[in-house]
Amino acid sequence: MESLIYVGLGGFFGANARYALSLWVNDYLAPRWGPFPYGTFLVNVIGSFGLAILGAWVGARTGLSPPLRLLVGAGFFGAFTTFSTFANESIGLMQNGDWTLLFLNLLLNNGGCLLGVVIGLFLGHRLFALA
Repeated sequence: MESLIYVGLGGFFGANARYALSLWVNDYLAPRWGPFPYGTFLVNVIGSFGLAILGAWVGARTGLSPPLRLLVGAGFFGAFTTFSTFANESIGLMQNGDWTLLFLNLLLNNGGCLLGVVIGLFLGHRLFALA
């Protein structure tokens, strides 16, 4: 039961951070660059990078408490990133016939998140001397 509290608390902060950042990014970029799910893309890449850094940190410091791992990893980053919103926004682009934006969204989210993990692990291993 205690684990659920840590995940829930981290999830509360992660979900609210995602919501606020997505709104701000979309409100700022959409009028300038046109319609695209910029916010979802950004939080997914940042979250993928952040979780990879956390994984490298945990790997270097095995004494990190399991509750903190749950709070930040499963809780915060689990709620900060959003596959479901990405999927729904992609289907919305398809239903609107925005094929170019659909494929761009698919490419950028998948490629950007994978690249975020690779860079996060690379930097994490360098920062935490795991290389």
